[in-house]
Amino acid sequence: MKNVVLLGSTGSIGTSTVKVAEDLPDQIRLIGLAAGGNADLLAEQTRKHQPAVISITDPAKATHLQNAFGTKVKVLCGNEGLLKLATLPEADIVLIAIVGTAGLQPALAAIRAGKDIAVASKEILVMAGEIVMREAKKHGVRVLAVDSEHSAIFQCLDGKPSSSVRKLWLTASGGPFRNKTDWPKEKFSEITVERALKHPSWVMGRKITIDSATLFNKGLEMIEARWLFDIEMARVGVVVHPQSIVHSMVEFVDGSLIAQLSTPDMCLPIQCALTYPARAASDRVQTDFPKIGALTFEAPDTDRFPAIDLARRAGDTCGTMPAVFNAANEVAVDAFVNRRINFPQITATVRRVMDAHQVVDHPTLEKILEADAWARKEAAK
Repeated sequence: MKNVVLLGSTGSIGTSTVKVAEDLPDQIRLIGLAAGGNADLLAEQTRKHQPAVISITDPAKATHLQNAFGTKVKVLCGNEGLLKLATLPEADIVLIAIVGTAGLQPALAAIRAGKDIAVASKEILVMAGEIVMREAKKHGVRVLAVDSEHSAIFQCLDGKPSSSVRKLWLTASGGPFRNKTDWPKEKFSEITVERALKHPSWVMGRKITIDSATLFNKGLEMIEARWLFDIEMARVGVVVHPQSIVHSMVEFVDGSLIAQLSTPDMCLPIQCALTYPARAASDRVQTDFPKIGALTFEAPDTDRFPAIDLARRAGDTCGTMPAVFNAANEVAVDAFVNRRINFPQITATVRRVMDAHQVVDHPTLEKILEADAWARKEAAK
């Protein structure tokens, strides 16, 4: 039985994690849940799974939940609540599914408390991959991937060293604007928020869906892979695979490739992370190859989607540049969603902020957070 703390229980990854726990009641126990603002869903999850401790961002909502549950559940709030949940003595693993940078401090706290972590929040490794992986090694804990792409690579590597790898291949659906005929670069300024939120393969949260439309999501994953698998950016590639059946591939130095395939469903990589090193039986994911028919691949169009080149630049530069890349993108996506800028201006904003940044090499966490704050202000201009 794995005792799991779930940070971000009411979001897309969080609710999928709850489904996995319900599929495997004899193997996974949710002992702590944290949510941002959805008190009603958090209360429903708490009644069903009976965790000992829960947390929510808003103190007023925390008070309301504490009154509702009485002494049965301890209710925490804010950043302090996240840190306490991340270090619960009973926890075996902490799954971090908080959107944005709020998961970084809880991730480090969990690692330093000797907990394995499962990472669904790309920002943690993009911003502070060097620090997170160093701390994980120091404390002898595992950093397990929840993204379908990184989970696939982890499964394909099967413990083999990075020296045996020629290239890691991250697959991308290409997003809703992959077709150059329908969506030439000249039409990108006409793309609406509603159209950008219609992903062809996955049902995800708003931020990650917009990132998939710009391919910033794939750029973030490239930087994440660089740290997770201890490999330089030159050996991280992207290939567009519209069917989203091949979740990623590893090309080894002898020229052979190993891929992980399945029908798209986030429950599978979540289950792999939470039950590792075992594999638990589940009928949730069914893959019918005759029905799928064909799998196709193509090179990414970096002229229409320059986010991949910007990510490679950020990952090659290292230091504080990945944090700046991430923060500027978060601000730009928010501006697009709130209709203050158009679709191409997301990438343009990130490039301008990166061009203006003075990089700090091998930064401390304090310097990373300073760079993050600077990039947000710069992007907001």
